[in-house]
Amino acid sequence: MWKHLKIILNQDSCLSHIVNIADACINLEHWPYHFKRSSTVIIPKPNKLAYDSPKSFHSIVLLNTIGKLIEKVIAEHLQFHIVKNNFIHPSQLGSLKFKSTTDAGIALTHIIQSDWIKNKTTSTLAFNITQFFPSLNHCMLIFSLAKVGPNPKVTSFFEDFPVKRKTNYTWNEFSSPTFEVNVGVGQGSALSPILSALYLSPLLYILEKYLKTLNISVSLLSFVDDGLLISQNKSIDVSNSQLFCSYNVLSGLLNKFGLNIEHSKTESFHFNRSHRTFNPSPLDLTPLGGLVLCPKNLWKYLGFIFDRKLTFHQHIDFYSNKAISTVKCMKLQRRAAIWILGAFKTSPMEELEAIAGLIPIKFHLHKLVGRSQLRSASLPENHLIKNLMDDSLNTRLNSHPHSINSLTACQKTSIKGHIIDSNNKLYGVFPSFSPLNLK
Repeated sequence: MWKHLKIILNQDSCLSHIVNIADACINLEHWPYHFKRSSTVIIPKPNKLAYDSPKSFHSIVLLNTIGKLIEKVIAEHLQFHIVKNNFIHPSQLGSLKFKSTTDAGIALTHIIQSDWIKNKTTSTLAFNITQFFPSLNHCMLIFSLAKVGPNPKVTSFFEDFPVKRKTNYTWNEFSSPTFEVNVGVGQGSALSPILSALYLSPLLYILEKYLKTLNISVSLLSFVDDGLLISQNKSIDVSNSQLFCSYNVLSGLLNKFGLNIEHSKTESFHFNRSHRTFNPSPLDLTPLGGLVLCPKNLWKYLGFIFDRKLTFHQHIDFYSNKAISTVKCMKLQRRAAIWILGAFKTSPMEELEAIAGLIPIKFHLHKLVGRSQLRSASLPENHLIKNLMDDSLNTRLNSHPHSINSLTACQKTSIKGHIIDSNNKLYGVFPSFSPLNLK
């Protein structure tokens, strides 16, 4: 459908009509009914033992294509305005451009290593917000939008956007009657990610302030409805105590925002590089309605497989097995070069690639690594990865407590990771110097 829409939008007359519709929606502070009408397709999740629970199924929401296009445009403008005004909490690494699960894994690894060199153990408590998107309160959402300070018409538009929505459910050949779905924001909408991030940002700022008032040194990471509390101390018992208190404060705040933690998905994990037997005490969350969280050897989080020493052996093994088909495709490059040039099978590979204009695989991988490291230069100033790097030239933002600037020269050499490599790459390409230095 998007392919056909791109062809249509190449015509200026068609494009101007869609732009006029988008402008009219904002100026009239109204989202048309036919854009609010959706169809929800129910698909069973694979490899389930039983399908007697709603959690065993996916729900795919199908919306009007023109409406989704206009939503994308509005989302782009809204995100630019929000990021420009630093409204999003720095620990939020989901629902926005330039932020991903990879950033969350990189930031967590750096935070752990930066305190390891101070002889501290890192303890984490991962939690999940149940039914996040359907639970967003419309009044609170509008209040947050008003605080951001966009055009008043935009705020009024969003008062009409999430209400009076209807959908019907489709399962195989069965189609249900139409139902009203006036709760939260739809997951199929292009505006849902930015609105959810906007909704959660004040909560994280309040939580951070509460913990600081209670003198609880706990860091935060957030990715959409998945959150992480990080405590770093020389004693596991002290960390468990801080995580327990933080979890209690967090639960109370979430309830005030109309949200709840799914206690069955809460996990605890401890990082320690000691070679001795490591047997931390379990974290008992039963007084808060949770479970007793026993220590384990591996932890899966946002696509990463962590072990307590950060060796990533299991992570590498898992993704290496998944990448076997990709590696086999790389080996086909020689065959492709021979086919393109009509050369002999015994022709040397380097010359074939040069004549055919194909970049060698090893150089292609080096290029991808270099791009990944230089990506940090294009990140917004309030991005967590940017804050963890050398921000000595940035006077507008407070330095992150785990930034490279907080480390001594000796400590910097003891840490190995993406952020250190990216920092060296960035300032190696764009060196800075003091014009008043005697040398």
